[in-house]
Amino acid sequence: MAVVVVFIPILALLWKIVGFAILGLALLDAWKMYWTRPLRIERTVSNSLALGVWSEVSLQLRNPYLQTQKVELFDDYPPHSEFEALPQTLLVKPQRSVQTHYRICPEQRGNTQFSGTHLLTYSPLGIWKKYQYVKHENPIKVYPNFAALTKYTLLAMEDRLGQIGIKQLQRRGEGLEFHQLRDYRAGDSLRQIDWNASARIKKLISKEYQDERDQQIIFLLDCGRRMWTQDDALSHFDHTLNAMLLLTYVALRQGDALGLMTFSGDGPPRWLAPRKGLNSVNTVLNTVYDLQPSLKTSDYLNAAKQLITRLNKRALIIVVSNLRDEDHEELIPAMKLLQRRHLVLLASLQETVLNEVLDKPVNHFKDALRYAATHEYLLRRRQAHEALNRHGVLYLDTEPEHLPISLVNRYLEIKRSGAL
Repeated sequence: MAVVVVFIPILALLWKIVGFAILGLALLDAWKMYWTRPLRIERTVSNSLALGVWSEVSLQLRNPYLQTQKVELFDDYPPHSEFEALPQTLLVKPQRSVQTHYRICPEQRGNTQFSGTHLLTYSPLGIWKKYQYVKHENPIKVYPNFAALTKYTLLAMEDRLGQIGIKQLQRRGEGLEFHQLRDYRAGDSLRQIDWNASARIKKLISKEYQDERDQQIIFLLDCGRRMWTQDDALSHFDHTLNAMLLLTYVALRQGDALGLMTFSGDGPPRWLAPRKGLNSVNTVLNTVYDLQPSLKTSDYLNAAKQLITRLNKRALIIVVSNLRDEDHEELIPAMKLLQRRHLVLLASLQETVLNEVLDKPVNHFKDALRYAATHEYLLRRRQAHEALNRHGVLYLDTEPEHLPISLVNRYLEIKRSGAL
């Protein structure tokens, strides 16, 4: 019994010693962590990203100190972006570097930036964590998606544009603009034969023509409230910019000049005079990459009045909008004004949900009402487009995701028909 009584004070003393030792270690660990400086961080990322396209971001962490550092990091990526592989926990050995990666997908165009990196640094014994923020800014620009442009370029080089739906109408020897003389080929028409050249060299020589070059293509870009409509990850406005970018490249490759004017947006209209050369793609990108639709109602007539004062030469004017049947009364005068001198193509974006409603089975009364209302809406829409067609306006009614290829095909058809 006496042994137990003596042992209890000794055990209590040992617990105190252990407690003070742990407290001392914790305080020492806290003191060392207090003087711990943040790691040196360098970020590598492209200064221009594409909307809706995943891109890789690299972070290099450098530890210039004499002790291993364990950190949790979360990079301050641009707002309105999705991300993968964050946060991360890394171990950086003394006087060594560690490189890590994560991915982001921008969901909004315009100017933005990476601001810095959030760090949670572990103390040497791992008892404490210290929050640190390392500020290192990387300004970037988020452009419309130029992935389709890259794909078009690669397929055009390999003569495989049909894989993305672009129709290449093969036509031998006919066109609007003389290109060159060549040997006669079976199937050439008699009117292609150059009889004077054939007589000189005593064999049949044919004239070869190409589609007329040096024409003007002008985008009249609607920035009104309806362009906010969104069927998937992109708004109708974003789909329009992607289509405009692809057609810009195609038209410039054809030798045409491309320009644009915005209307019904916030601030004054943006105007880019028609210009040629593939370098103009960058000019178009930098003109529209930060544009966003406004909450204003689209004013087609005012836009037409402004545009005709800027153009001296006949052009193909492409108007892209999200039309309703009630737009008919205002739209017809605007189109007639443009048609006095120019050829007008009106592209209307159709909500994807409309076809989805028609594809769904009708099981209940509500389904039947929705089905009938959708049919009625599409009928009125079709009647509005037919009215435009009777006034000589070319129109294209398509879902947003199909707009780029549909617009390129219609442009090529117009070129080959000689209508412009």
